[in-house]
Amino acid sequence: MSVIDYQTAFDLAPIGLALSRERVMVDCNQALCEMFGTSRDVLIGQSFAVLYPSMQEYERTGERIAPLIGQDGKKGRYADDRLMKRMNGELFWCHVTGRALNTKKPHESGIWSFEDLSAMRPVKAELTPREREVAAYLLEGLTAKQTGKNLKISHRTVEIYRARLMRKYKSHTTADLVHKLMAG
Repeated sequence: MSVIDYQTAFDLAPIGLALSRERVMVDCNQALCEMFGTSRDVLIGQSFAVLYPSMQEYERTGERIAPLIGQDGKKGRYADDRLMKRMNGELFWCHVTGRALNTKKPHESGIWSFEDLSAMRPVKAELTPREREVAAYLLEGLTAKQTGKNLKISHRTVEIYRARLMRKYKSHTTADLVHKLMAG
């Protein structure tokens, strides 16, 4: 029986893992490299921004999650489904879960897991960055008011984006839209 050490467990974990410091990858495993279509040498020292569809989405996500990680009861944890970008430019749905090691400074250091959801939820429609954010919150079951609060926009603006999504996905109800988003 061979001995499994922590580094081997990290490297061979079945989901993508990354260690961060100030939103820069200081280490990552093989599954993360395979998921994003690149090598460890390319990712180490890179900002997580290279994995986002746009710099704007990267910045907004960082601003949005920092106060949530520090909330009492969360113990420095955060999770959501979001669109990410492979190195070849392909967008895919990804479940991201993270834990800040210092809840007072959420971006100081942390560990993040990434699960590729593309087999269950392919990306078919072209969406704007804000539509992607609204879609992600719809998939979590949040109301327009809750989504607006999280995105720091009015619930009426959220409703406009939801209407655009419904047109793009040819949906007549929010439930139908959510079903179609889950299917791709």
